[in-house]
Amino acid sequence: MARIYPFRALRYDPARVNMEEVVTQPYDKISPAMQDRYYDASPYNLVRVILGKHLPGDNDQENVYTRAAETLRAWRKESVLEEEAEPALYGYSQTYTVPHTSEVRERRGFIALGHLYDYADKVVYRHEQTFPKHKSDRMSLFKATRTYCEQIYMLYSDPAFTAEKLIFGVSEPDGKDNNPADLAITDEYGVVHRVWKLTDPNLINLIVTAMADKKLIIADGHHRYETSVAYAQERSAQLKLPLNQPRDEEEKISPGHLPAPSFPEAAMMMTFVNMDAPGITILPTHRVVYGIEGFSSPDFLTRASAYFEVKELASHDVAVLAETDRTAFVAVTIDGSYLLTAKPDRIDALLQDLPLRQRQLDVVQLHRVVLDKLLGLDQETITRLGSVSYLREADEAASMVTEGDANIAFLIKSITLEQLKDVSLAGDVMPQKSTDFYPKLLSGLAIYALD
Repeated sequence: MARIYPFRALRYDPARVNMEEVVTQPYDKISPAMQDRYYDASPYNLVRVILGKHLPGDNDQENVYTRAAETLRAWRKESVLEEEAEPALYGYSQTYTVPHTSEVRERRGFIALGHLYDYADKVVYRHEQTFPKHKSDRMSLFKATRTYCEQIYMLYSDPAFTAEKLIFGVSEPDGKDNNPADLAITDEYGVVHRVWKLTDPNLINLIVTAMADKKLIIADGHHRYETSVAYAQERSAQLKLPLNQPRDEEEKISPGHLPAPSFPEAAMMMTFVNMDAPGITILPTHRVVYGIEGFSSPDFLTRASAYFEVKELASHDVAVLAETDRTAFVAVTIDGSYLLTAKPDRIDALLQDLPLRQRQLDVVQLHRVVLDKLLGLDQETITRLGSVSYLREADEAASMVTEGDANIAFLIKSITLEQLKDVSLAGDVMPQKSTDFYPKLLSGLAIYALD
């Protein structure tokens, strides 16, 4: 079962800070330029904790992680961050314009603590590969700060829209919110984030009960989730407390009893979003390849023609991808742009080691056939050499090639929600950066301190 818990969040005091100056995008989406901007925005900007700057002379005693911990202690002492008086869940909505369109959507969910399960428990499912370097960084931060400042983005299925009706007071999933939000923030991308604090025990327990039979799919935050599971397992052994049992063996969901994790590290902060509700947007993540000695686009296209139909294009406009019902992507080279459309029989024969649901994915064919077989860039090589960049904007990816900074770019379609669900619940994983859920969850709306 999927166990969730209310918690007494640490939250910024809006009387002490301008909220829009202290919240950030998730740590893995913060570029060096964004990091500088966040540092300049406020001395209380959360970037100092989740992605602080490395300094000359850093050592085992003083470093980016110890500074993050000291920063949190100072902010709590100054009451810039204050702990809520009672346990709560937090309704969370994001109103945004879909990039490159005029369509406005609202994505609704709620913030709570989610119990940490090993994938073998078949409660939480992943959809992307992860890499040790990213996990070791987050583990060092968690151990130093003993605080979760960012949320994992979790998907679940509930066609009855139970949580939405309880939290937002709407009779339909796309209806208007009836209750005024406690907090509203507009981020640097124009996304409006709204938060509702929910403390009524009856309401909390109804939501807890509604989530109990749900399977959860990680949308964003694989590295943080896996790091947190490892941390929970480590603490379980140290404390000699079971990880997968409630604190109260006779736990009853009732107005007088709110559930709690068996020990603080057994859960982490998550935002839960119903994948049956409107408002979810998945953007494509394009691939840019560089550092290939002697790369020749005519030679590449000749080799690619064994597996793809190759058609020269007048531009790199990705709209052409919507016109084909087969796997396809646009290859941008210094000599021009080309539509590569899969030859199903040839591709299928090459990918017999994969389940059919994987073989049919554009991103899998791109990695296994194009990057690995045609360019010699398997996942280990990509990780070791850093020879592939992942970009949201097609124009930016194409310009890296036309300006001579890369060998070739591949512009792809986005994964669908149904494809992600099928792959994840089957226990499979896709290549890294297969999805780009938009918008990202803001960091700093709520914080879970273990101590």
